[in-house]
Amino acid sequence: MLTVETIRKIRLSVHRDGKSIRKTAKDLHLSRNTVRKVIRSGETFFQYERNNQPRPKLGPFMETLDANLEEDEKLPKKLRRTAQILFEAVQLNGYNGGYDSVRRYVQRWRKERKTLSDKVFIPLVFEPGEAFQFDWSHEWVELGGIRSKVKVAHLRLCLSRHFLCIAYPRGDSGDGI
Repeated sequence: MLTVETIRKIRLSVHRDGKSIRKTAKDLHLSRNTVRKVIRSGETFFQYERNNQPRPKLGPFMETLDANLEEDEKLPKKLRRTAQILFEAVQLNGYNGGYDSVRRYVQRWRKERKTLSDKVFIPLVFEPGEAFQFDWSHEWVELGGIRSKVKVAHLRLCLSRHFLCIAYPRGDSGDGI
């Protein structure tokens, strides 16, 4: 991946300093094709993404890893196997590749599964009179020209979301009033 700073250095070297593509590539330790691509386009961000990841050594063991990962997915998070333990398990079955390819495969597999299960919506459905929310508050009001503290009951019905407030002027307000 080329940073904006590297792209700037390439363009300044060729356009301002008049260096050749070959000389610029040599000075910045880049390929001539990369320098040519930056010079010919107005892009400020270049990133290579591989479409198909070949796995010559891991390929025969991917089914085993998938089965182990699916088995682990049903377990609580603390009991799931790490990538290191999965690597050691496939090594016992004859895998002679590196740990890093197993780690990347496990990481990608878990990331794909996580995005599939993230979007969950459970609607809350209530029968009439089944549930409500309730709370108390103390409010200051003016009654007959006198400012006084009243206790207010707040009630919200869960089915209709209807709101109701009832004020009790002689309720225990907690401060002796």
